[in-house]
Amino acid sequence: MTFAHDIEVSLVWSAALINTERNGEELLSDPATLDALLDEYEWTGRRDGTPIELEQVRQLRPALRRMWLFADLDSLVGDVNTMLGDGHAAPRLARHGDWGWHLHVSQDAAPLVERIMAECAVAFAELVRTDQLNRLKLCEADECDAVLIDLSRNRSRRFCDTGNCGNRTNVAAYRARKRRRSTT
Repeated sequence: MTFAHDIEVSLVWSAALINTERNGEELLSDPATLDALLDEYEWTGRRDGTPIELEQVRQLRPALRRMWLFADLDSLVGDVNTMLGDGHAAPRLARHGDWGWHLHVSQDAAPLVERIMAECAVAFAELVRTDQLNRLKLCEADECDAVLIDLSRNRSRRFCDTGNCGNRTNVAAYRARKRRRSTT
């Protein structure tokens, strides 16, 4: 299944935001770092650039991670609906930059954390609606707690984009095979 571009970007953004805190390390260190992350994902609209805004965005990560690791569908749907309400989702069509027509689900002047909630909740709602929740995954590398969204056609993605998890795992497996061969 192919998702609309704005849904895919929101899902990838959700993973990127969650992954700014990994293995107890804070990677979203200051408002400038948040601003750079927002620029990377082409966020438009209001940005206050304050420590308060940064803290509000940081506080959103655990709720997004819980949605990623949902225990059951009913609780996930409840969380999505709560986030849609808290984010004051009000979908509208927009076009800017290199993007064609797509949905913005909040007003540009709304606080950043509300816009993030609304965008992410709509993306999760699309996963629920299309029965694609199996695309939400955890990185399979040892000692990595990053999340990932598997947008591959065959749902075969196993490793995050936060480092070299796939490469490290493959090299370790290769070396283990090589050791086994040399001892036999």
